Amino acid sequence: MKNLLFVFAIIVAAFVKPSFAQERISAVIPGDFADPSVWRKGNQYYAIGTSSEWAPHFPMYTSTNLKDWKQTGYVFDQAPEWTTGSFWAPEYFYHNSTYYIYYTARRKSDNASYIGVATSKFPDRGFKDHGVIIEHGKEAIDAFVYNEKGQLYITFKAYGLDNRPMEILGSKLSADGLKLEGELFTMFKDDSRIGLEGQSILKKDDYYYLFYSAGNCCGSKCDYNVRVARSKTFQGPYEDFGNNPVLAGNTDWKCSGHGTFVNTPQGKTFYLYHAYNRETTVYTGRQGMLAELTWPEKNGWPVFKEQSAAAKPALQVKDEFAAATPSVAWQWDFRNSSPVFTQVNDTLRLSGTIKEGNQSGIALTLRPVSTDFEMITTVGNQNSAQKGLIFYGDAGASVGVSARDDLAEFWIVKDSKRTVLGSSEIMIKVPVQLKMVVKPDLTCRVYVKQDQADWKELKGEGKPVVIDFLPQWDRSPRIGLNFKGDPDQDARFTAFELTNK
Repeated sequence: MKNLLFVFAIIVAAFVKPSFAQERISAVIPGDFADPSVWRKGNQYYAIGTSSEWAPHFPMYTSTNLKDWKQTGYVFDQAPEWTTGSFWAPEYFYHNSTYYIYYTARRKSDNASYIGVATSKFPDRGFKDHGVIIEHGKEAIDAFVYNEKGQLYITFKAYGLDNRPMEILGSKLSADGLKLEGELFTMFKDDSRIGLEGQSILKKDDYYYLFYSAGNCCGSKCDYNVRVARSKTFQGPYEDFGNNPVLAGNTDWKCSGHGTFVNTPQGKTFYLYHAYNRETTVYTGRQGMLAELTWPEKNGWPVFKEQSAAAKPALQVKDEFAAATPSVAWQWDFRNSSPVFTQVNDTLRLSGTIKEGNQSGIALTLRPVSTDFEMITTVGNQNSAQKGLIFYGDAGASVGVSARDDLAEFWIVKDSKRTVLGSSEIMIKVPVQLKMVVKPDLTCRVYVKQDQADWKELKGEGKPVVIDFLPQWDRSPRIGLNFKGDPDQDARFTAFELTNK
């Protein structure tokens, strides 16, 4: 199968062991897809999620059933002018025949995280940025918009408020959704200092229910969970549920949090949120999960029922680069490199510029869904540039296998220092196949092959390399293709294959 996007979009993270205590739950959008927001137009659903420091920014998916999703593109192919990074927590909204996305990013002028807004007449393309809409305190993030009988309100998490705790603040929005009106008001305070963010509000019977996330969102020591409070008025104050949390993970998943709701045409309500797989944790990131929201009794408290993906897992990705354009699944670290890549004559050509001090080079990558995988590529050209496979955490933390001149090399970048662990001579003018194998114990082995010869392992000090240094706090590492060379050089790949075990 040549279409990487089609295969990758239906991969399901079904790599955990079943439990007798609970039926296994699988991600509906596998791989790193934090802080998802979802919207429905007719029978079509649209979802967007955090992209953090990866470009393009804010991946977009579509589905007809909430359980099978296909990636269609990104909100921004180019970063908005006012931003410098940390693209978090996008929020869908629809009003007056216009689609809005309220999103968090860091501002260039002061590196503070604030909320911007973009609009389009379409749910999945053509978004125009309108710049910052909320700058408040040391940090204003996690926008959520609510239509209260024709009056628009925007809510957000505020931090750094004159020694006050974190709060969910609210404000009226203008009719065009592009500016705040009136005074800010406090809806909910983090008096217990447990953390407070990622809010989403529903009206049911006589109450407004404010769902929020508490705890540490990210990394291996996370303890995130979903809680709920309610009020008889939208502005609050809100009363916390005595039996919180209402969603806190299960045998297979942990640190559930930050989602939004959508109603089906049949009247059911679902919550699209994120969680870490307990076995692969930060290596596969916060994955897109689904739960149905139910109400056992009138004016009672809600109950979540977790759902699984509908599709069976497709464990293999193959791309022979036959399409006219590269797959939209590819992402890169925009802070440290500016890749240029095209597909011509069944070949993906990768080049570009690299920020000074970047020891890893350009990483053109996919979101991993397992820590037990094998990937293979064929390099079709030879020059002095580094060309091959990479498992990339950041510019200063990566591992790879590459071909350059007449050598194949196994290398790591750790603490921004590049070290060659093993190498082998290769024949010139002969395509080179490179393979990387990663196991659940986080060991990595690499191999090289030419013509009809067997795979030859390039060994690092005679033992597998442990890659426990790759993950970053708010995002998973990525896997894929690598280039490091002069701007007038390139890497030419004629095949890429990823097999999850």
